[in-house]
Amino acid sequence: MGVIGIQLVVTMVMASVMQKIIPHYSLARWLLCNGSLRWYQHPTEEELRILAGKQQKGKTKKDRKYNGHIESKPLTIPKDIDLHLETKSVTEVDTLALHYFPEYQWLVDFTVAATVVYLVTEVYYSFMKPTQEMNISLVWCLLVLSFAIKVLFSLTTHYFKVEDGGERSVCVTFGFFFFVKAMAVLIVTENYLEFGLETGFTNFSDSAMKFLEKQGLESQSPVSKLTFKFFLAIFCSLIGAFLTFPGLRLAQMHLDALNLATEKITQTLLHINFLAPLFMVLLWVKPITKDYIMNPPLGKESIPLLFNFTEPLFPHLEDEDTNDRSHIRYSATLVNNPAVCFAVGHDA
Repeated sequence: MGVIGIQLVVTMVMASVMQKIIPHYSLARWLLCNGSLRWYQHPTEEELRILAGKQQKGKTKKDRKYNGHIESKPLTIPKDIDLHLETKSVTEVDTLALHYFPEYQWLVDFTVAATVVYLVTEVYYSFMKPTQEMNISLVWCLLVLSFAIKVLFSLTTHYFKVEDGGERSVCVTFGFFFFVKAMAVLIVTENYLEFGLETGFTNFSDSAMKFLEKQGLESQSPVSKLTFKFFLAIFCSLIGAFLTFPGLRLAQMHLDALNLATEKITQTLLHINFLAPLFMVLLWVKPITKDYIMNPPLGKESIPLLFNFTEPLFPHLEDEDTNDRSHIRYSATLVNNPAVCFAVGHDA
């Protein structure tokens, strides 16, 4: 067994790529500066005066007396002037003035790197099947989530710093709304929402109790189930408050894109893109997943497309002797015909 594992090598290589290559070939910078995004150049005051038919007055003797420091009337422009704004493509120089552009660039580039590490690690686990190694790709995924939450927190803090409390009130209102919604969702049993919180909490409690026993400490449980769900609801409410204005902005962008799109196919793709998160949330609903995805009704018979890996493929083997029973590992692949091919293997 080598001193440095494959996962650590992949992590070190990706860290080197992020330090040496990504600053020069950034996907985040290319998404903004590839020429597809354009901005409208603000007209100068002289152009507005010409279009409005108002000429700038010269300095009078009174202006020269006070060295020009007088209160001038604001320039009023009619709304019906023939104004054509000039468009320009977004360049790298323009991004220097954008707020949170460094955070955006770091988040997107790090997400790409984490995705590559995750895919390579999954391929490694598929072929080598290590049992004594920790999956480092999970650490990368947690870092992506932490960086995203940090950026959302920085954006939300600006709404609490302004004097006008309108945005602050909206964030607080949505935070309480999502807190109540999270508490209502956590009340639903595992028969309808397959979150796996009950099993996860039980495993965590058992592991924590064993650790405390090894340390010579006596404790029934590190935290109660009600306390765990309460803090989880608070965390969900914070995430909902952070996503309040980004969600409103996404809805406005969706409406603008629908107004600009003329083809039905483009509008359909926009609707699918907007409703995709809802489809992902519905996958947690157990009746939908079990009845319509794992066992879809195809004619008179229902062909399973996916399987629950927590349930045994051959239940009768569970009654056999432990020494003679092998753990069944299976996978399913849906091919062109309705038949499903099984690959069944026995673990030693």
